Amino acid sequence: MARFFPFLLFLILTNKIIAQDNYEIQVYGSETMTKGKTMVELHSNFTFDGGKSTDKSIKSSNHIEHETIEITHGFNDWFEVGFYLFNAIGDNNRTAYVGSHIRPRVCIPERFHLPVGLSLSAEVGYQKPTFISDDWTIELRPIIDKKINKLYLCLNPVLEKSLHGTSAAEGYSFSPNAKISYDINKSFSPGIEYYGSLGTWNNFAPSSQQEHNLFISLDADLHPNLELNVGYGWGLNRNTDNSIVKCIVGWKF
Repeated sequence: MARFFPFLLFLILTNKIIAQDNYEIQVYGSETMTKGKTMVELHSNFTFDGGKSTDKSIKSSNHIEHETIEITHGFNDWFEVGFYLFNAIGDNNRTAYVGSHIRPRVCIPERFHLPVGLSLSAEVGYQKPTFISDDWTIELRPIIDKKINKLYLCLNPVLEKSLHGTSAAEGYSFSPNAKISYDINKSFSPGIEYYGSLGTWNNFAPSSQQEHNLFISLDADLHPNLELNVGYGWGLNRNTDNSIVKCIVGWKF
């Protein structure tokens, strides 16, 4: 774990070729959904200071509300499948159903007693080209996490690829996410979340073309079936959407 801290610190302190779309702002933990259970989540995110695109074919992300419905079902103790419905609410004809993704995920169950939690998700799907220039995309998300007493550490070194659109000819982009939180009691865990995009994984973009967001967040454990995460985030450089409020509410059936 000693090597994990310098890398996480680097992610938080440094300033995406595929732009962050702010539909689902979440650092994933390694645990999959319980066998036979289904979680329905609503991701609500509002961008107070977003991109004001000069490309008339792409909708602006400024002053827009994103509402994403996520449904995840656990099939056994190591496999789940999630499905997303992306929606936008805004002026200038920006209120619309935007697209859908599907996300199978596998994990190494706790019975193997690894020193860290490990899982891998593969997300693929479509979003309307009026909202993003790369309409078909795939995301590979390795997930590594660790609980040390009251401290929780999580890293998602995400790789993203455009399958169709302006960036389809480019390689996988590296979009790392990370989270640190601390249990102040049994119900509340404040934390810091980082979301970035650095360019293609083998050739990082200049800092002026990268994206970096930092969020102050709070996880609330108020009921065994309830998931609640709220946060406020800001961009660490000019190329990034700034001043974003997010809320995730989920219920397990």
